[in-house]
Formats: sequence, C-alpha cells, structure tokens
Amino acid sequence: MTTAAAPVRRLTVLYDAGCPLCVHIRHWLLGQRWLVPLALVPAASWEANRRFPRLDHASTLREITVIGDSGQVWTGTDAFIVCLWALAEHRPKANWLATPAGRPFARAAMHTASAWREAVRTEGHPEGAEGPACDDQCAVPR
Repeated sequence: MTTAAAPVRRLTVLYDAGCPLCVHIRHWLLGQRWLVPLALVPAASWEANRRFPRLDHASTLREITVIGDSGQVWTGTDAFIVCLWALAEHRPKANWLATPAGRPFARAAMHTASAWREAVRTEGHPEGAEGPACDDQCAVPR
C-alpha cells in the first residue's frame, strides 16, 4: 500500500461502467458507511479525464484505480485494500490485508474478481471513454 505524507480525506474510485461486477461493487460501496468520503467515477469518462488529466486512462479500464485527494494513486490489490480501508465496517480487515500475512488473501480476491469480470464483462465503453473496455488482462495481480 502506498504510504502518503498527507492524510487522506477523500478518495475517488474509478470503476469500469461497462463491467457488471464493477457496477455491482460501485452500488455496494454506495451502501456502506464511509470513514473517508468516496467519489465513484466511471473510468476513462469525460469526468475522469477532467479530474485527472495526467492519468493513463486506458489503464484505469483494465485495473481498479483509486486516487487520494493529495494525488496518491493506488491500483490493483492496493486499490482494493484502500477501498475497504475507507469503510467503517471493513477498515480492520483492510489493515490486516495490507500486512504480509494478509496480502496473499487480497491478491486472491483480486484474482477471483478478475476471472469473474473477464467471464461476464460487456463489450463497449462508458460514454466518452477511450481505449478498450478490457483487454483480458483486467486487474490480474502481479
């Protein structure tokens, strides 16, 4: 997980609006109690490009990306952990998943989600998106 010098007061989660799993997780996140406010923005959308002009937006369609209000960027497993960290009921689990003992479980969760996402993803792009919706390499952990 990226260590930030500045405290995180707000997070933006870029999600693939053309992916049923990503949209489901977006709705789930909206229903949780947040310790850190979340903005959920379609990846590679006009809004994402406006907010983060220097970001590689094509990559945000392949891998979950979370941006902190001080410019921190987390992707893949780290982004998954940061999302959980922002939630009241899941922060203790996120803290554990960030440890050497917990990281293999976080990676396994990301690998499972990636496999499911690949199986059910829809073709096409969110409005205003550029690049492939998914190139069959979506968020597979390294």
